[in-house]
Amino acid sequence: MKKKYLLHSVIILLLTVIDQLTKIYARNVIKAKSQVLIPNVLSFTYLENRGSVWGILQGRINFLLIVSIILFIVLIYVYIKIPNERLYRPLIIMDVIMCAGAIGNTIDRIVFGYVTDFIYFELINFPIFNVADCYISVCAVLTVILVLTKYRDDNFTFLSFKKNTVKEVNEKELDTITEKDETTLTEDKNETDQV
Repeated sequence: MKKKYLLHSVIILLLTVIDQLTKIYARNVIKAKSQVLIPNVLSFTYLENRGSVWGILQGRINFLLIVSIILFIVLIYVYIKIPNERLYRPLIIMDVIMCAGAIGNTIDRIVFGYVTDFIYFELINFPIFNVADCYISVCAVLTVILVLTKYRDDNFTFLSFKKNTVKEVNEKELDTITEKDETTLTEDKNETDQV
């Protein structure tokens, strides 16, 4: 279990560093001059986003900072609760990557008062975004797809605030078995009485 936490912490750290390095590049190079990667399709264009995704909630930096911190806490809570089983590994991976995205944008908001965006899909006039946004958006979409296609409702009982201990589960099973045995004994006694 400790190995899992250590590995995932290292992954979060590496992804956050990648995000921050790309933003440093954006502030130092792209800010001075935009870069066209594919003409009329994809370019690097510097933007200081003082709002949220797609530029909404402009200037609400304190509110957005609180939302980012809450998102991070929720992701950590879910991460801790997800069972360490093969079935849930895709969800664990998505959660880890989204944590890195939340940390990356939170660092920007705390240090600069804005989020550094620079990736621009001109072809569809998509709002300018950054690497951390990619982590969050792509993994959120993949998580929704996984939840809708791979998992059933009862696969998410681990998110319940109520903690079912093994003892409680065994007691419930024992009660059920005892009730069945009592019913069977009563039926047998009735049959014997009738004979």
